[in-house]
Amino acid sequence: QVQLQESGPGLVKASQTASLSCTVSGDSIASAGYYWSWIRQSPGKGLEWMGAIDTSGSTYFSPSLESRTSIFRDTPKNRFTLQLRSVTPEDTAVYYCARGLYGQVINSYGDWGQGTQVTVSS
Repeated sequence: QVQLQESGPGLVKASQTASLSCTVSGDSIASAGYYWSWIRQSPGKGLEWMGAIDTSGSTYFSPSLESRTSIFRDTPKNRFTLQLRSVTPEDTAVYYCARGLYGQVINSYGDWGQGTQVTVSS
């Protein structure tokens, strides 16, 4: 059974870069057929797909976040990392990593981490 565990900074100052990691156990992030994504939920809002890395290492991003977002992976450590640059208080959210079948289709993600809170202070 796959398990995902997020880790993050907790509190970030505006204009800085937030770096969050997702450590995976029970499956390899290089195994075929899956997308490994970052999804967030801001207070009072729905889930927002941010971006993904697939098993070949290719990355995909939400157009609204693409200019500020990077995702990269460390295959030996079975971990993938999100970097969100130039954060603002609007980036305050619970950030989830997840494994799914179809890119930005949130309903296709059946395995999720527990989430990590990121708060941006102005």
